[in-house]
Amino acid sequence: MSFRTKKSLGQHFLTDNSIIFKIIDAIVAGKADRIIEIGPGTGALTKWLLSGCDDVHAIEIDQRAVEVLNEKFEDLTVHQNDILKVNWKGVIDPDKKNIVVGNLPYYITSPILFDLLEHRRLFTEATLMMQKEVAERLVADPSSKQYGILSVQTQLFCSPELLFDVPAQSFSPPPKVTSSVIKLTFDKEPLTVSDEKIKEVVRTAFNQRRKKLSNSLKPVLGDDLPDGFNFDDRADHWSPETYAKLAEHLEQTDKLS
Repeated sequence: MSFRTKKSLGQHFLTDNSIIFKIIDAIVAGKADRIIEIGPGTGALTKWLLSGCDDVHAIEIDQRAVEVLNEKFEDLTVHQNDILKVNWKGVIDPDKKNIVVGNLPYYITSPILFDLLEHRRLFTEATLMMQKEVAERLVADPSSKQYGILSVQTQLFCSPELLFDVPAQSFSPPPKVTSSVIKLTFDKEPLTVSDEKIKEVVRTAFNQRRKKLSNSLKPVLGDDLPDGFNFDDRADHWSPETYAKLAEHLEQTDKLS
């Protein structure tokens, strides 16, 4: 370790080679594709990414880590930036497949995920490590305890797959939780409704998830309950596709009014 990890940045560096190799095996990338690594730290995963790909970019906020990366890897392009402020169009190559890899800081995992989903047209896939509890929410089925806003939006915007768990002992320092690696494949056809309308409907529904949807969705439906939906259900009973169908109906209605 070249320096002390910063708790304020949520730094837990991966040190387990067996886990690193499993992550590398999960990434579908050609030699000429662009790999974008989020939060590489001192480069434990980066060196293996570089061994299989000629075009690797890293986004790192910690100046100390940036200096280590620049010293260790001549062929690495490092962007010193806050991941939540990145201009993705300035990092990707529009003429290549762009693949995201990252060990996400626990305290900003959800904002990073929402940002990647918003810019999903720029990427082919993302292999991400995060808190197991969050990863389980991404792949959760309707009517399960974990099913919620992240589940619906993720499953509408990409194909998520939970790959494997990572024990706390695989990191330095060890976090207090188990992690999981999840793969997001951005292979979904464009939806016939805007992201904004989907987000509005889903977040309104789950804002009062224990109520009937006829009540929780009042802010977007008013007293008009369109046919073809069971508004006696609760928010966690509807599939992602049902939410997309309602959002599309509302957006078309808005355009006609």
